[in-house]
Amino acid sequence: MKVHYLMHVPFEGPQAISKWAQKKGCEETYTKFYEDYNLPSTDEFDLLVIMGGPMGVYDDSEYPWLRDEKDFIKKSIDAGKACLGVCLGAQLLAQALGAKVHKNLYKEIGFFPVSLTPIGWNSPIFGRMPATFDALHWHGDTFDMPEGALHIASSSGCANQAFVFDNRIVGFQFHIESTREGLENLIKNCGDELLEEGEYIQRPEVLLEDSHDFEAMNNTLYIFLDDFTAYLKKEGIVT
Repeated sequence: MKVHYLMHVPFEGPQAISKWAQKKGCEETYTKFYEDYNLPSTDEFDLLVIMGGPMGVYDDSEYPWLRDEKDFIKKSIDAGKACLGVCLGAQLLAQALGAKVHKNLYKEIGFFPVSLTPIGWNSPIFGRMPATFDALHWHGDTFDMPEGALHIASSSGCANQAFVFDNRIVGFQFHIESTREGLENLIKNCGDELLEEGEYIQRPEVLLEDSHDFEAMNNTLYIFLDDFTAYLKKEGIVT
């Protein structure tokens, strides 16, 4: 299987997604919008993975490459490609599917539990994931549910934490791909956001506590990726 990543900043890479892909023998390619970039033909990959970033989906004037990225995401969806979006990536997918992206009621930065909805419990893609699991969050925006999408997960701070559309396009507002090193890089580059007061904003010392189980979080990701790609292969969407 060929996996192509869209990266917006150097400190938000695929992390545990790439570990899984390498273990499965996948071919990995990248578009890095923070460097000189070229976008591939949709024939050149099976799964498109869209990563996070500190910018918003409407920041086209500050980040002109967002226009190219949005066009490419729509083109990939129309071509029948499988897509996984994380945080900003999920918002870009939701927007491409016609949903609004806007400020969440709370800024959510820290480790907070995410719970599957009943639809998620009974899904062939999500059903083996824990009913409730810990995830890292780092976002101020949220997405409305795209028309025709299924609501898969929520948290106390953000109602729309995950969706699936056509069983091939998945958006995760949360981060279960993160590693400790990845979190340290986020704090180094975006730590000013932790100075804000908020019900769902944790301090750096709390974020870096040894009690956070990255292995368990990544294992939840691996369960999802195994079942998602197994479903995609069964349906002939990926090879």
